[in-house]
Amino acid sequence: MDDEYMEAIAQAKANLEDIRERGTEALMSWDEIEAKYFTPEEIAASELRAELMWELSNARHERGITQRKLEELSGVKQPVIARMENGTNSPQLDTVLKVLGALGKTLAIVPLERAKEV
Repeated sequence: MDDEYMEAIAQAKANLEDIRERGTEALMSWDEIEAKYFTPEEIAASELRAELMWELSNARHERGITQRKLEELSGVKQPVIARMENGTNSPQLDTVLKVLGALGKTLAIVPLERAKEV
């Protein structure tokens, strides 16, 4: 389902860009398309993955290390780290934990209400 979701997003964005390039107003905004074609659960899962991958990338940049150095520290191959950071894959939890650990970070389970406040 993740691959299908990512393909649908890419296709929808490409379609919108094509419409804009032709000088025609888009019939629907991205939010409208997303709401029409994806369930709230799919949207929430995608947003959570995107946020997690952004946090991973940001933590690496804050530490001032390259993806190659992170490979050395975590044991996770650099191409996997690159795909994680650019959102082209949905990594296994063990992989995420290895990378986070190497960055001095971990995951926390918090109530959804608290997560929205943070």
